[in-house]
Formats: sequence, C-alpha cells, structure tokens
Amino acid sequence: MEDQKTLLQAFNQTTYQLAGHSKRDIRQLQLVFQELDGDLQADVYGTGAVIENFQHKMAKYLGKESAVFFPSGTMAQQIAMRIWSEEKGINRVAYHPLCHLEIHEEEGLRKLHGIDAVLLADKHRVIALDDVLGMTEEISCLLLELPQREIGGQLPSYEELQAISRHCKEKGIRLHLDGARLLEILPYYQKTAEEVCALFDSVYISMYKGVGGIAGAILAGDETFTKEAVIWKRRHGGDLISLYPYILTAEANFEARKGKFGEYYEQAKDLAGRYNQCHGVTTIPAVPVSNMFHVHVRLPKERFEQILLSICEETGVGISHYARKVDEHSSYYEVSIGDRYANVPAEKLASVFQVLDQKLREACQE
Repeated sequence: MEDQKTLLQAFNQTTYQLAGHSKRDIRQLQLVFQELDGDLQADVYGTGAVIENFQHKMAKYLGKESAVFFPSGTMAQQIAMRIWSEEKGINRVAYHPLCHLEIHEEEGLRKLHGIDAVLLADKHRVIALDDVLGMTEEISCLLLELPQREIGGQLPSYEELQAISRHCKEKGIRLHLDGARLLEILPYYQKTAEEVCALFDSVYISMYKGVGGIAGAILAGDETFTKEAVIWKRRHGGDLISLYPYILTAEANFEARKGKFGEYYEQAKDLAGRYNQCHGVTTIPAVPVSNMFHVHVRLPKERFEQILLSICEETGVGISHYARKVDEHSSYYEVSIGDRYANVPAEKLASVFQVLDQKLREACQE
C-alpha cells in the first residue's frame, strides 16, 4: 500500500500526465461556477429550469423522448433493470460477466430488487449475437456495455449491434445501453449518439467519466419509462433537494468536450502505438476502438510500479498513477485519453517512451 501511495504522490507532482482531463479538485467546480449568474435558481427535488432544461437537452441529444438526471449511474441502471423486469414479469436480466452491475455493486441488483442475472460470453470478449441466440433462460432485458471497459474498451461491430437489436425486438426483450462512455465510441462507429441509441430501449450515460463532470448520470427512454424512473429515483433516495452542482458542471463539460472525442480517439491510437513498440508491452485492444485501452506489461505489479515511479521523477511525465496485478509475472493499467494528452510536448512524449523501453528491457534482464 505504501508503494501505491508513493507512486500516486510522484504522479501528482509531474508536470505532464498522459491520460484524463485534469485533477479532480475543487478548481473544476470553481471554473464552472465563476462563469454563472449567482442569481440562477437551484433545482428543488427534481424540478426547476436547471434540471429540466438539461434533461431535455440530453434526451434530444440521445434521440429519446425523455431523460432523468441521477446522482449515480449505479442507481440509474439498477432502476432500469427493475422497470423492465416488472414490465415483463420476469426477474432476470442478462449481461457480460464483467458488467459493472456484476462486479462493482455488491450484488445490489439481487439484494435490492430480487433480480438475477444470466452472464453471457467469455469474460475476455464482448457479447455476440450467437451468445444471445444461445440463451435458454427467459429474460426481461439484455444490457450491453459499450465500450466493454474491463477488457480494454472492446466493441462489437455495428452490424452485430444491429442484429442483436433486431433479435431483441422480435423476442420482446428490452435492450439497455450501459453507455457510460457513449461519446467515446461514436468516432469509431462513425455514428451520432441518436443513431446508436435508436437500437436501444433505454440508455445510461455518465456525466463524469469521459465528459468530466464531478458526478451524475442520465437515464433516457420513452415517457412511460422515465416516469417510472423518477418514482424509483425517489424510492432510492436519489431525489436530493438540489443536484445543481452536478448538473451545471455536467452541462458545462458536456458542451466543452462533446466535439473532442474524435481527437481523443486518434490520440489513443497514437499512444497505443508507442506503447506497443516498448519491450514487454502489449495493449488491449492492439489498436484502440475508443479513447481508452489497457496496457499490459510482463513484469510483477511491484516491480512495474517502481519503474512508473522512477519515470515520474526522471522525466516529469506521469504515465500512470497505479498498476494492477494480473498474475505473479504481469500487471496492467487503464488509459483514457482526455485533454491532457495534447499538452505534452512532442519531444517529451518521444523521450518518455525511450526511457520506458530502456527500463523495461533492463528489468526483464534482472
């Protein structure tokens, strides 16, 4: 734990960082609020211009009838699964083995809502049409995460998505999009958000991940769905007296960054190419399909952390603030490109990868 803290401290002291937008500090809130009229009225228990206008804007962007702002995506997605399960009368849904609901929510879907899950596909690949066709259990809803974060942001082809959507419609299965990083996939698919979302009955999008707000989520669908979602939001305790700090920062960052994801995508491909030229490094995917990917290194976590720390101190560039164990001989971390990457001088970028390659070669010879 001490090594991890030391690496994080070294990373935070660097002049440049390769991933993300900025530090998650109070300044991000200050920058947005200093541009706003202090007399702007706060939302109150889900009503008021601040929240209603933003919900309308996001519904239009996603091509859905209506949208609801939630304090968290965890709450939003569990509620979506509850609504579709009650509609169908089947307390069973399907999703990927590494879905957020399965591995990060402490069995919330089952404990809070009594909904079980069918796990589709091998954990190392995305869900395919054959996986859906091969289901023997009845389900109310199929959840697809685009991109599939825990396996490096992999994506199915758009044709595969269309085929899955058609099958679900034919069988009366609701299709839900875990689009936490929806904006990130649009450059690869060469589609608008509305075109992608048209394949789905309901859509969740994060307001803090790629967008860069401080917290919050949007859940969108038809009017009947979102009316139910509002009720369940109250039942979950998500109907706070005011959510305007989250909403205003979400809107400001959405407007500032929604047109930049093509640039982030190209930068991710450039960065992955640099990693793949280093000794003992592979990226998943080899060529990114969004602005995110995973970096895998053939070194134990503790040894790799030492290298990351030394690079921070020697070059002033933060490659990553952590590494995670894969097994006794390898480790990895996630990269998500944002505003920071463009700020790194070209010569500094070339230099840091020369240093990384050299240190990895030396470490593998020890």
